[in-house]
Amino acid sequence: PDEPTFFICDPSLQRVFGEEKMEFTKAAQKLLEHLSQPKPIYLEHNIKVSGDCPAGTACYDVQVDVPTPLQKEMSAFLASNSSENHKEIDACDELISSNLKKIQEHRRRRAFFLSFSESPAEFINAMIASQSKDLKLFAGDASHNSEKDKPSEFYNQPWVEDAVIRYLNHKAAGRDAHEGN
Repeated sequence: PDEPTFFICDPSLQRVFGEEKMEFTKAAQKLLEHLSQPKPIYLEHNIKVSGDCPAGTACYDVQVDVPTPLQKEMSAFLASNSSENHKEIDACDELISSNLKKIQEHRRRRAFFLSFSESPAEFINAMIASQSKDLKLFAGDASHNSEKDKPSEFYNQPWVEDAVIRYLNHKAAGRDAHEGN
């Protein structure tokens, strides 16, 4: 789990590969041993052409495993250990990783704005308290008074009025919806 170039083999893969942990790049080489062309099948049977004809007819079913076209394609793919395939896989891995980071960032931002929209005053107070705590830890000053950090000009900024109006509208809409039921 710590190394992205390795995978852990379950019991069935351990029987095939003979290892508990294996690199992805070595798996193709190990699989080639198991994906080689099967040995030809020889059936020997003597046919009696003289004498009496047998009284009955005998039929036998012989089961033969025949490789499917898909198996041939898979073995050809695994046999081609070209760097172009690895480059394409690495590019896809990079794209997936980048998209996962973007998703995490969007989730974080959504949670931030959702929390703010539900209760702006509480959100701002919690954010100020959190940042004040971080400032204390960063400065190494445990006796720092956070009340001094909140001058009244802070609450006179243009965005505060908009946030309060949104909060009150949200509360009124919630109360109206509750009374409507």
